[in-house]
Amino acid sequence: MGITKQEVHRPGTFKQINKPHKTGRHRSKGSISNDAKGKVGVRVLSKRAAKNLGKNARRLQSSQIRKKKREEVLQQKRNLGGSESAPILVCIISLQADLNIDSILSIITKADDSANIINSPCGTIHLSIPRFKQRFSIVVPPVGNLFATLDIAKIATTILFVASAINQSDSSPRMKILDDWGNEIIMPCVAQGLTTPVVALTNIESLPMKKRQNFKNHVQSEISKWLPEEKISQLDTPTDAFNVLWRVGTQKQRSVSYKNKRAHLLAEEIKFKCNENSTDVGTLMISGYLRNVPLSVNGLIHIPGFGDFQMSQIDSPEDPYPVEKKLRKHNTMDEEPSVRVLECADPKKQESLESENIPDPMDAEQTWPTEEELAQAKTERRKILKRVPKGTSEYQAAWIPDEDAEELSECSDDESEDKMSVDEAMSQVDSEVEVEEDEEEYETITMSEVPDERYDQNIDMTEEKETMEKSKHAKLDAQFPDEVDTPQDMLAKQRFQKYRGLESFRTSSWDPKENLPTDYARIFQFENFDRTRKRIFKESQEIKGAMPGWYITIHVMNVRQDLFITFSALENYPLIVFGLLPNEHKMSVLNLVLKHTNISPQPVKSKEKLIFQCGFRRFTACPIFSQHTNGNKHKYERYFRPKSTVVASIFAPITFPPCPILCYIQKLNKSLELIATGSVLSANPDRIVVKRVVLSGHPYKVNKRSAIVRFMFFHREDINWFKPIELRTKYGRRGHIKEPLGTHGHMKCIFNGQLKSQDTILMNLYKRVFPKWTYEPLLLTELHQNEGMNVE
Repeated sequence: MGITKQEVHRPGTFKQINKPHKTGRHRSKGSISNDAKGKVGVRVLSKRAAKNLGKNARRLQSSQIRKKKREEVLQQKRNLGGSESAPILVCIISLQADLNIDSILSIITKADDSANIINSPCGTIHLSIPRFKQRFSIVVPPVGNLFATLDIAKIATTILFVASAINQSDSSPRMKILDDWGNEIIMPCVAQGLTTPVVALTNIESLPMKKRQNFKNHVQSEISKWLPEEKISQLDTPTDAFNVLWRVGTQKQRSVSYKNKRAHLLAEEIKFKCNENSTDVGTLMISGYLRNVPLSVNGLIHIPGFGDFQMSQIDSPEDPYPVEKKLRKHNTMDEEPSVRVLECADPKKQESLESENIPDPMDAEQTWPTEEELAQAKTERRKILKRVPKGTSEYQAAWIPDEDAEELSECSDDESEDKMSVDEAMSQVDSEVEVEEDEEEYETITMSEVPDERYDQNIDMTEEKETMEKSKHAKLDAQFPDEVDTPQDMLAKQRFQKYRGLESFRTSSWDPKENLPTDYARIFQFENFDRTRKRIFKESQEIKGAMPGWYITIHVMNVRQDLFITFSALENYPLIVFGLLPNEHKMSVLNLVLKHTNISPQPVKSKEKLIFQCGFRRFTACPIFSQHTNGNKHKYERYFRPKSTVVASIFAPITFPPCPILCYIQKLNKSLELIATGSVLSANPDRIVVKRVVLSGHPYKVNKRSAIVRFMFFHREDINWFKPIELRTKYGRRGHIKEPLGTHGHMKCIFNGQLKSQDTILMNLYKRVFPKWTYEPLLLTELHQNEGMNVE
């Protein structure tokens, strides 16, 4: 039997041969090790030591790491609401406007017989349970007051949503657990950053036994739209309240980023002392538990409804709401307990309250009007040019509708796109008068405009008419985006003199410092916003001052007395203090990402007045909208439509992200409607928002690659002016203007392909738009005047 020879694989001609490694200008590993001459770094030694550990050593090391992390979590749970930390702040929010909150509070206060219950001067109920070794602060915002509820929900440790199974009026089972108030309050609570929630259902024992479980399942499915992971608890007896408090004190806590990076406290006691020099302002002394991060007396604070302030000192009084009752030793003289002063403000280190930059009037040779010129401009009345029958007096002319009248003043850039210039309007009126002078006996008179006060008394504009007009223009803009008509009675190069053509919207350069408005001289800008934000967040944890968990008293300087009087007149309105990070009181251009809530089908027009809640601030502004895209230029949006996301740019105080945004619109009946939610994008004045207008024309005669286009321009001079700008069509062709034909706006154009007769020729023009300085903080005096600031 013969032995077969084993086949051996031999590489063929197509064998892959890889290139040798080339280090290029970099040194190879061998050369680096030769230069080191056996020296090893400390990091390398530690890594080698970890790799050389045996199996049992590695197992022991991992178990020690797990044990350390577990102990840290347990220590945080033990400190929650303990004697060395602030009480657990529980905010009770009713999901129904007719719910009896007093009955809920009576059940909670009877949860434990050994509990110590104390009411603070500001209405907070302090509940100390020695069995838990924890203490709770229970706050109930006024039902129906939107802003008060949102303010407490911002800083609450736990939010207890309560609903009733029966109607309070007729004692019948509820078909829907959320009424109008519940639907409107739960959405902004979730959007602004929801802390640890608990959902409780009361009056469930009033239902028949067979229907209770089905009703619980119905409530669970309805609540899961907003809180998908929460289970419904029952709150009918003190035992149920005991279980709810146990759950509140032991469950895992959620963290809200913007809240955890800033110090805040809820006022437990408030005192006001007028200054000796002035009775209009004074010092406001606020006592409460400090939470989250340390607070320095040299920093600034923000009080919603009051504004930004400086502090003069921080005191540390004795904790009035301990976990266990302590026997206090009273002296024979009944002296008050001593108060320890923690910090006094240092004028050299204290942050300034100046929020705007003071521009130099002589910088860049700017010319500023004097005070006399400004006062004269306010008192001067505008003139209106009217065409009336001969012999008509100025009084009689005032009753004639002035729809065709023209103002004797220049049109501003922010007015409507299709509004003609004043000189052209006057010339047009004069020409019409000269032509018709022989046929009809008319004359032109100049009369003073009716004062604003008298004019507003005769105006009765309804919300339905405004909505109809807005919807009409929004629908037209959606059907023909950015298209405008070229004026026939004036040159297009004058009408669009601030616009320019771009070869490419994405790649063409645009200087962000070009032709800035004067308001940009008043704001502040960071050299690197992200780097500054990271540095400030890191330094905020290392501040020396009052520590979290302490009961402190802060002395707030220069608080207006009228604001304090207005606050004192409000019932159960909370007073919350937020510590500001460095630079968060300075003005800049704030860019906000907004997503439409789709509650209202009506679009929001750009530059319309809106109410913003930016984290802990609340103010009104008129934003400009732009697309949320990448790149260095962003297209201006005329309308903020449902099911869309835009970026709103406004002048506002700097706020470091992440920070939630709530956007409301106020109706004519003073009710508020939530139209958008979002977050802060950046504080960048260099964001370029470009407004586009599209001029359209139609082919008159079409050849192979050329066509005669009309209706885009009406003057030969305009065609030569816009000749360098590229043309495009709705069917995707591109071309350019070759030459004008005649004097009536016809022009010969060349395209990159055959043009269809039904095609439309378009020309894109661009200009940069800027937000207006419309920022106004929403103070308590305005909230008190507008009693309809509640959700409809």
